[in-house]
Amino acid sequence: MKFLDRPFIPKEKVSHIIIDRRIPKNIEYESKNRNIEIIKTCECKELYEAVKYHADMQMCYLGKGDLVVAPNLYEKYKNIMNKYRFNIIKGTNYIKNKYPYNISYNVALFGEYAIHNFKYTDKNIVKYINDNNIKKINVKQGYCKCCICIVDQNSIITSDVGIYKEVLKYNEIDCLLIQTGSIDLFNMNYGFIGGVSGILSCDELAFLGDIKKHPDYNKIKEFVNKRGKKIISLGTNKLIDLGSIIPVMTRKE
Repeated sequence: MKFLDRPFIPKEKVSHIIIDRRIPKNIEYESKNRNIEIIKTCECKELYEAVKYHADMQMCYLGKGDLVVAPNLYEKYKNIMNKYRFNIIKGTNYIKNKYPYNISYNVALFGEYAIHNFKYTDKNIVKYINDNNIKKINVKQGYCKCCICIVDQNSIITSDVGIYKEVLKYNEIDCLLIQTGSIDLFNMNYGFIGGVSGILSCDELAFLGDIKKHPDYNKIKEFVNKRGKKIISLGTNKLIDLGSIIPVMTRKE
């Protein structure tokens, strides 16, 4: 087993993911059936009920075992992650209940790009971005990882029009705009495409639930297939937003 070198885009088959501990049993079964170990999140009491276990709200994986965690949860995750030998970096921004003080770690990192509202990004994440010459794409939307399904280092899917319009300025980025909704998020009206997805290998993009139930399934399938990936549905129920599938370790087979 080894840590992913860069965030969200594994080169080999994923062996470990971080995900909301409320993961439905059928999705957990499908994940374990793929020999994926699930690292379950702990509760962040400062966040509202629907997202209080969402990994993409609590932390940001930077690659090579470096995991920036909100200071509210630093001691908890030091204990949880100790056996995996992560380097847990204490964030500078405490998570608070209301926007924009709950978005500091919700950064979409893919390839040479980072998308966020950088007015509120945690300083440790900004340092990583600057040190690695990653291009900042600044948007008004703060819940960027929630809203962005990362397909590969140059391709994303989103239902957020503001993000879509901003990335259109970058010729090297392909972005598919889909309709909002058709995703469950506990007691909220709907969830988001980034929160239901994650890459499980160099050629597999997984969704939490049955992606065929999404009204834009055919568009999504065509977009993903053109980029050399196949779609994996982890479960047969409606898609559920669990704060992203965060791949952190891989295996060589």
